[in-house]
Amino acid sequence: MGLIIGGLLLIAAIAAFFGRSFRIRKNGEGSEEATFKNLGSASIIGALLFVLAIGSCASIGQIGAGHRGVVLQFGAVTERTLPEGLYFITHFAQSVEKMNVQTQAFTTPVAAASKDLQDVNTEVTLNYRLNPALVNTIYQSLRREYEPRIVMPSIQESVKAVTAQFDAEELITRRPAVKLAIEDALRGRLGSQGIELITLSITNFQFSETFSASIEAKQVAAQRALEATNRLRQIEVEAQQAKASAEGRKEAAIQEAEGARQAAILRAEGEAQAIQLTAEAQAEANRRLNETLTRQVIEYSLVQQLAPGIQTIVLPSGQEFILGEGVLTR
Repeated sequence: MGLIIGGLLLIAAIAAFFGRSFRIRKNGEGSEEATFKNLGSASIIGALLFVLAIGSCASIGQIGAGHRGVVLQFGAVTERTLPEGLYFITHFAQSVEKMNVQTQAFTTPVAAASKDLQDVNTEVTLNYRLNPALVNTIYQSLRREYEPRIVMPSIQESVKAVTAQFDAEELITRRPAVKLAIEDALRGRLGSQGIELITLSITNFQFSETFSASIEAKQVAAQRALEATNRLRQIEVEAQQAKASAEGRKEAAIQEAEGARQAAILRAEGEAQAIQLTAEAQAEANRRLNETLTRQVIEYSLVQQLAPGIQTIVLPSGQEFILGEGVLTR
């Protein structure tokens, strides 16, 4: 914008100078001295306009998106910070240094040692940005050399300090905790210099070949142990299932035998009760029969059973005859 305005003023100065000179020559009036005088006045006006154009070009500028302007007064950093957009400064006395406040990425390798003294090569990527409110201080202290002078040394120191707090195996198994510890350490170091930490990424952990081989062997052993444990658990489960099945069959057999025993008892009790009832009924019948029988009825029944043609009866010696003498004498 400043260049455009300055260019317009410069064109106006040239036009004014040559326009005035053209009018004098066209009229052809006056002496040679008068023509010189008019040319001198046009030159002065053109020179003033030219100086004004140059001054305008130098005092107007623009700050692009994602940047801030640090205003210098005779080379000294001032407290004035220019935002994005058009700006005006005092020509010859002031100048502007543009600082990038966008998120920037910085990647660096770090060689460190773990708590168990294993060599660890780490690659770290840091996303950061300059604090827009502190760009004056950053420029005054570091100019634009904040990455080699602050960012890289802070990453190196923080990664080494945190790595020394973990065993080599923990750097793998507890990676989120390692990352968080490095971020906390870096945030304090960079924040004091006006640099804001956005995110930190640990892109790789590399160990010595010997340690990597031992880790791989340990993982294989752990996998085999896990498989054996799972197999043992499977066998235990199968044994428990077999035991439960046997207990179930045993319980079923016991219940079946108990049922058969109860059925036999019930049958025996039923038969005994039936026999008892039969005996009681027979006894009752005999009792009633005995009550109704008399000697005369018995004798009469015997006589009826004997054939009418039998005249002689042989009795054992001393045996009492069941029929009375009355029957025999008839």
